[in-house]
Amino acid sequence: MEQRALAQDDIPSELLEIRGSIDNLDTSLIHLLAERFKLTKRVGRLKAMQGMNVSDPSREARQVERLRKLAADADLDPDFAEKFIRFVIEEVIRHHETFQNGSDRS
Repeated sequence: MEQRALAQDDIPSELLEIRGSIDNLDTSLIHLLAERFKLTKRVGRLKAMQGMNVSDPSREARQVERLRKLAADADLDPDFAEKFIRFVIEEVIRHHETFQNGSDRS
């Protein structure tokens, strides 16, 4: 059976309501990530000034385990949560490397 796209007027109101909630959550996620990266950039600057390593594998491991547990408690797939936080950590390390190299003064 071929499925067709619904015209905006044909979309059930409950579906529109749920999508609106999803959109609001997506907006919140973006703002939360922006705040998180503002903080991790401060960490990167401090590490660069102190001559510290850009990564801290023991902290990263603790964070992964902590977030896996939070995910399980929240009925979210812990493997997905780990993939997500590892992606974030990789981006943080990339930012920290720019501070170590002196190429980001913002």
